[in-house]
Amino acid sequence: MMKRDEGVEGSSMNLAAGLDDVDVAGIGAPVLGPVQTPMGAAPAEVVDPTVPTVRLEKKHPLAIRWMHWMNFPLVATMIWSGWLIYWNDSIPLVGQAHHVYRVGWGNFTLFRFFPEWFYTAIHAHYNVTKGLGFHFFFMWLFIGNGVAYVLYTFVSGEWRFLLPTRHSFRQAIEVTLHDLGIRKEEPPKSKFNGAQQIAYSSVILMGAGSLVTGLAIYKPTQLHVLTTMVGGYEVARLLHFWLTVGYCSFFVVHIAQVTRAGWNNLRAMISGYELRPAAEPAYSPDRS
Repeated sequence: MMKRDEGVEGSSMNLAAGLDDVDVAGIGAPVLGPVQTPMGAAPAEVVDPTVPTVRLEKKHPLAIRWMHWMNFPLVATMIWSGWLIYWNDSIPLVGQAHHVYRVGWGNFTLFRFFPEWFYTAIHAHYNVTKGLGFHFFFMWLFIGNGVAYVLYTFVSGEWRFLLPTRHSFRQAIEVTLHDLGIRKEEPPKSKFNGAQQIAYSSVILMGAGSLVTGLAIYKPTQLHVLTTMVGGYEVARLLHFWLTVGYCSFFVVHIAQVTRAGWNNLRAMISGYELRPAAEPAYSPDRS
């Protein structure tokens, strides 16, 4: 019995001695030295799991996000009610009622605004009173939201990110070529690229233009000086209409770009934070 135990003990000691020659680092302990790679292969990069690779960065303040999301239903309601008002203009033009403005040159007309099926789809027929009521009520909310946005942008210093610089137009071309797949190199990362700076600043100016021309149409007699400054009542109507077309075009491009940019970009306008690589520097304004 004693010999049996000595044999077992001797076998255990031999097994333990054999384990001294075995590298158990790959079993559970982290590899701190260089990793063995096949001949001819590049050495594998050792990643420290304690070092973060991404981070959350504050991108949009709460006030900017609130005014951004409030502006969408306000502008949408203004456009919809404007269509109801526009339908009421039944001045026959070349035999086509409700078609005051057109796209064309000379005597050639490519198309007129808007086709009958469009008015039927939005139930515009004989709803001018409803259109006027909604338009005149929501215009004050639109004005208030726009003025608050401009004031906050300048007071908070956000204008330093938003307004175009002398490099914005070149960057806008680079961004456009990259989005079209013509330019492979990605534009420099920034809070707003050159194309966004130009587009967003233009929308602010368009909002001011809508306000001025809208007031000239709303009170052409009381505000006759303003109406005269914009070229008269009919010119004010024409400018007001094409500014609306500009808004619709901007919405289409804006939604397409947001969809292309992905969830991370949209999440930043909802939560205020954007997920970014840890190695990238924080956003800094283009001007001091």
